[in-house]
Amino acid sequence: MFRSRRASLVQRLWRLRCATPGPDDSHGALKPAAHALFKKLKDTELELLLRAVESRGAGESGCVWVELRGSKPGLPASLLLCRLYRWPDLRHSHELKRLSCCRSPGGEGTVHCCNPHHLSRLTTPETPPPPYCKASPFAIPSKCPNNLDNKRKVWQDTSLSQHSLKDAYWCKLAYWEYRLRVGRLYPVHEDFVNIFSELPAGNGFCVAQLASRNRSQAVQRAQRKIGLGLVLSREAGNVWAYNRSDHPVFISSPTLSPPGSPGLAVHKILPGYSIKAFDYERANSLAGWQDLSDGPCDTHTVRISFTKGWGPSYSRRFITSCPCWLEVLLNTHG
Repeated sequence: MFRSRRASLVQRLWRLRCATPGPDDSHGALKPAAHALFKKLKDTELELLLRAVESRGAGESGCVWVELRGSKPGLPASLLLCRLYRWPDLRHSHELKRLSCCRSPGGEGTVHCCNPHHLSRLTTPETPPPPYCKASPFAIPSKCPNNLDNKRKVWQDTSLSQHSLKDAYWCKLAYWEYRLRVGRLYPVHEDFVNIFSELPAGNGFCVAQLASRNRSQAVQRAQRKIGLGLVLSREAGNVWAYNRSDHPVFISSPTLSPPGSPGLAVHKILPGYSIKAFDYERANSLAGWQDLSDGPCDTHTVRISFTKGWGPSYSRRFITSCPCWLEVLLNTHG
């Protein structure tokens, strides 16, 4: 007896669930709710969901709409599918954020998108690790002034001119390999941009296509780990960063640092997580602020390192010691 196409789709979706269930439930406990949700979806919606889950968000997947009216009390559809396919330990919907690619309005509407790859997990404040210390406690920081002088030379090249601030883009991207900037500045006109090393189905900024002479093995290894990279989006007076790679990224900006902090805090963003990388309103109150521990700093700049962290908690004191990193130069007049 031949299995129907719809039954085959449901079976494939169930097989793709996370191997390890969450601490508060088992796969057996989620199965009735999952199959009840699959039953509500049309065949085309099941196919969309299957493509999104199979690709793990690598391609541009459409919204998977589910009708909420008449639903029995239980897990929201988006929370259920995120727990089933992405984060088994997820507990509450408020831990999630919709990505800019999703067309779901949210709120009190009767129809919502439940595509688990249209959602990210919010990064929560973490206790910073203790400062990094080499084996010898007698290291003399005699070269720090030279490092700062070098960094002043490094960042002069990426300053936005007064003429460019009048253009229609909201930011420009500068890609770096250690102290060397590779390629031209990349202007971003759309509300979001994909930054990656592996070409996805959509468009964006592909760092692997930028030509660089004498690229070291360390840079090549780090670049391969960028994979699907991250998504930068401008949303309601903020800039959000979503890590969609398989490795962490590290982010710092003046508005991410605690009030009164003498330097820039570096935040580790795990795969699948989002963070508010920049707050325009708060930045306006930071005029004249400088990060004396890390060289000159534009208060409208975000720095992102792929796979490698920097700062007092890491062996790399400055971001110019990271093999692959990105400078996001925000247009304050955009």
